[in-house]
Amino acid sequence: MAEPTLTRAPSGQPAPVPPPAEGGGRVPSTRRVELRRALEVVALVGLVVTQPLLDVLGRSPDFFLFHRATSRDVLALVALIALVPSTAVVLLGVLTRLAGGRVRAGVHTAVVGLLLAALAVQVGRQVTPLRGVPLVVVAVVVGAAGAAAHRRWRAFGRVLRVAALGPVVFVGLFLFASPASAVVLPRAHEGAAGVAGPGSHPPVVMIVLDELPLVSLLGPDGRIDATRYPNFAELAGGSTWYRNATGVSGWTPYALPAMLTGRYPAEASAPHYSQYPDNLFTALGGLYDIRAQESITRLCPPSRCDQPVAPEQGLDVLVRESGTLLGRIAAPVDSRVDPEESYREQTAAEVGLDAAEPVPADPTFRWDSLDDNQPARFTSFLADLRPADRPTLHFLHLLMPHAPWAYLPSGARYDAPADLPNDGAGWVDLARARHLAQLQYTDRLVGETLRTLRASGLYDRSLILLTADHGVSFTRDWQGRGLGAIDHAAGEVAWVPMFVKEPGQRTGRVDDRNWEHVDLLPTIAEEVHVRIPWQLDGRSAKQSPRERTEKYFYDRPGERVTFPGGVPARPAPAAPHPLVGTTVGEKPSGGTATVADLAAFDHVDPAAGELPALVWGTVPRQVPDGTLLAVAVNGRIGAVVPVVPKDQGGRRFAAFLPDDHLFRAGSNRLDVYRVGTDGALRRLTLS
Repeated sequence: MAEPTLTRAPSGQPAPVPPPAEGGGRVPSTRRVELRRALEVVALVGLVVTQPLLDVLGRSPDFFLFHRATSRDVLALVALIALVPSTAVVLLGVLTRLAGGRVRAGVHTAVVGLLLAALAVQVGRQVTPLRGVPLVVVAVVVGAAGAAAHRRWRAFGRVLRVAALGPVVFVGLFLFASPASAVVLPRAHEGAAGVAGPGSHPPVVMIVLDELPLVSLLGPDGRIDATRYPNFAELAGGSTWYRNATGVSGWTPYALPAMLTGRYPAEASAPHYSQYPDNLFTALGGLYDIRAQESITRLCPPSRCDQPVAPEQGLDVLVRESGTLLGRIAAPVDSRVDPEESYREQTAAEVGLDAAEPVPADPTFRWDSLDDNQPARFTSFLADLRPADRPTLHFLHLLMPHAPWAYLPSGARYDAPADLPNDGAGWVDLARARHLAQLQYTDRLVGETLRTLRASGLYDRSLILLTADHGVSFTRDWQGRGLGAIDHAAGEVAWVPMFVKEPGQRTGRVDDRNWEHVDLLPTIAEEVHVRIPWQLDGRSAKQSPRERTEKYFYDRPGERVTFPGGVPARPAPAAPHPLVGTTVGEKPSGGTATVADLAAFDHVDPAAGELPALVWGTVPRQVPDGTLLAVAVNGRIGAVVPVVPKDQGGRRFAAFLPDDHLFRAGSNRLDVYRVGTDGALRRLTLS
């Protein structure tokens, strides 16, 4: 082989020798090198960003339905996810070439290492028990080793360049094979219309609440707790209460279509009219006017009804919420990677709606100042409750008392950090308390509905149904709605309230038949004298009860779980600490605590409808786990809570203060006391 020719620079000095090719071998052209580097970046960013994010979103069509995203919005979001991160990293690398070839090569190797470390964090969370700093350390080691291997062996780079096809595959799977594909590429939506039979066709008022276990409504006697939930109790007193009613899934995208189609979940499809063309709305749509307020479903096709109130819409909202999801996916600690965390009912004030009439007669409910806190969907629903010439279906799916929990029983709102756990020692009790407070506010909304129906003359002549799509477990270590919660706390997840008031019904009764939510559509159809033209899994409550007593439930479509039936007993509530409600005088100080948003107590305006009702913070590490802290506002103790075991947020505590009467307008005094084993209180210095 001939010796290479030594070229000379114009000055006569030898020209600089270009850096060796990555992995050795012949030196390719600059353009080819940059193309290879770009493909490697595209492959790694695809694995770190594109694949996990599109996987989560692809399995969550309700995310797009809740935010009322159009096909164009979804396609734009997918393009941004697939292109922007990779393009940004590639361009950043290209710019470093200005500093020289060696710097460029070093930067690319570092980028490869960082992306491999980020990938290792995600994989490590799935296959190892490591979390936090240990996981980060292991990921850094993996990234460094990967960068070295990439620098040393050409085969490594070749594998990455082949993997650059990954983002194209991930996008294709999202658009054509994921449950969310129905939102992007919906099929025709002509559903079968029901056949009107002889008999009356009364107005139908149907309210579906969300994440409401039956047991949350029960008192010690197994009846609706009329003290805490007077309006639910009023409805039960004038309707048929199917006390043994269960939802068929713990997940709304499966549970609600089953309710409105009369069929058990069979496939993981988007809760969209293109996937469920035969449903309540299409069955009644030829005879009834449809006024539907859906939240995370879109089962009513545009040909039957519009969607007058919607949450935030637009690409910017999708990008913002997707960015939040990506942060949770990439975090080295356990976090809930669930788009449902972003679902929050907008208030009437946020949407700009006037509050519906009539004003309630309850003088303790500060409606004049708090009506703007009503979920806007509910406000519009109330405004539509008026007589009409044609039979009308009034449908409301309201994400109440579903998390995020933000309402006090009075309707006032409060802020809470997004990273508060819902399970574990101390946390699950806090979650239950916040859920019950929001349920008490939901009871207010039920009362407003009943008053509006009576004032409009619709109450007596309407078929009124109120239920929930599923419950939720607050059993420690099994909080939530997944299969683990079903196995350990089915009574909280599956059983839901189910009230049916027939036209003209004035006295209540209890029916303990084995009701499952696939029975809802056939029951409505028989009440309004409409024949459903497709095969149903459910049976009307007008028919004889089903013979089997076990319950059918689907954590995943097509995968039936069975468990014994029977009305569940209410879990024994924790007894309130004897200090709660007592007044506190001057106590000796000793110790410190940090309270987040302490300044919120300096300027409290109860009339504005917001109160600092959740107090959270940290204590020094020497404070033992389980140490009780008493939290007082203006000299009265509102909560006694434990210090929870240390987690990524530190040694934390959180106290919920649902009683509005603790607060006053203007400056409020917040005190936190350490409760000794002998009951003695020592005031902590707050910062």
